[in-house]
Amino acid sequence: MANHKSAEKRIRQTAKRRIANRYYKKTARTTIQKFRALTDKTEAEQLLPKLVSMIDKLAKSNTWHPNKASNLKSSLMKHVNELN
Repeated sequence: MANHKSAEKRIRQTAKRRIANRYYKKTARTTIQKFRALTDKTEAEQLLPKLVSMIDKLAKSNTWHPNKASNLKSSLMKHVNELN
């Protein structure tokens, strides 16, 4: 257990950040899943910028690796281009 005040604060901060990161990651994964299930191109084109923004925010905060974010964005854009 922590013996210093600063270490106890760091534990509290880490726990709070972990919960927030879990929420943002889960929200992004759910949105990606719904996005990939779309078959309407106009609907997908409307959702894409919001989804890309979510992915960029996760990459910016190092919750997701930047390369993972790039790969995801690329595959999602390919999905939109394949729709009719």
